[in-house]
Amino acid sequence: MHKLRALIFDVDGTLADTEGDGHRVAFNQAFSAAGLDWQWTQPLYQTLLAVTGGKERIRYFMDHYAPAFKPAGDEDEFIANLHRDKNRRYSEILESGALPLRPGVKRLLNEARAAGLRLAIATTTSPENVAVLLRQCVDPQAETWFDVIAAGDIVPAKKPAPDIYHAALEQLGLKPGECLAFEDSENGLKSSSQAGITTLITVNDYTRGHDFSGARLVLDHLGEPDRPFKVLAGDALNAAYVDVDLLKALAHESCADA
Repeated sequence: MHKLRALIFDVDGTLADTEGDGHRVAFNQAFSAAGLDWQWTQPLYQTLLAVTGGKERIRYFMDHYAPAFKPAGDEDEFIANLHRDKNRRYSEILESGALPLRPGVKRLLNEARAAGLRLAIATTTSPENVAVLLRQCVDPQAETWFDVIAAGDIVPAKKPAPDIYHAALEQLGLKPGECLAFEDSENGLKSSSQAGITTLITVNDYTRGHDFSGARLVLDHLGEPDRPFKVLAGDALNAAYVDVDLLKALAHESCADA
C-alpha cells in the first residue's frame, strides 16, 4: 500500500481566486493597450475558462467572437505578444496585494512541509505567473518550498489532458498513489484523474456548477480551525478543515479502494 508522500496543487482558482479580478482584468488592460475594443466581461470569461491556457484562450476568442479581426502581422506572434503584456499586467496586480490566498492554503502548505510531505505544482499558467503568486501571496521564499513546478508550455497538451500531471509525477519520481491533487475545475479534475491521482476539489464562483464526479472530496474551501469548510460532495471523515491527518486518511482510503 502506498504512503502519502506529496501534494500537487493547481494554481489559478485553487491557491488564490486569481481569475476574475486578476487574469481577466489583465487581459482587458492588455487589449486596451493594444488598441483593441475587446472586453471580457465576467459571464464571457466564465465561458472562456473552458479553454485552458492564456494564449489558447485568446485564439479561441478571436476565432469565435472576433472572426473578422486579422492582426497586421503573424497571428502566432500577435497572440504571444498580447499574452506577454497581459502577464506583465497580471504580475503588477499580484504585486499590489489585491489577490489574497484562499482560506486554509498557507496553513496547509506549512503543515505539509512540517510533516515532511513534498509539494508540487501542476498548472497551465506560465512559470512566471506561478513565481510571482508564490512570492507575493505565500512567502518570499515560497518557490523553494516546491520540489516541482510543472507549468505552462512544458507539455504539448494542456488540461484536461493528463500531461502536466504526468510531468509532475515524473519529476517527483513518485507513483500516482503516493500523491494527492488539489484542483478547482472540471478540466483540472479530468487531468489529475486521468493521471490516476486522487483529487480534492475546492470550488469557486467560476467552477461551482462544474461536474466533479470522481473527485474524492468537493469543498467550498480548505477551511481554517475558526472557519470550517462546507462539504459539497464526498466524505470529509468528520473533519472541519483540511489538515495533514485528513489527507493521510483520504489517501489511505483511496489505496484501500484501488
